[in-house]
Amino acid sequence: MAIIVTLDVMLARRKMRSKELAERVGITVQNVSLLKSGKVKGVRFETLEAICEALECQPADLLIYEPDE
Repeated sequence: MAIIVTLDVMLARRKMRSKELAERVGITVQNVSLLKSGKVKGVRFETLEAICEALECQPADLLIYEPDE
């Protein structure tokens, strides 16, 4: 996949657990886990905005583009 999700890195930097993020954003811990693992096909801008607000970061802090070889 060309898009790498670095949510786990940002959670570690902010010293926040997945459960706390899920509560702040209003999604399930399972959905946070799926996002962290990159096993989602998409994310709503509304959810991305809430995650960025909770983690005080930019979308670029959570997503990296690496072209397939």
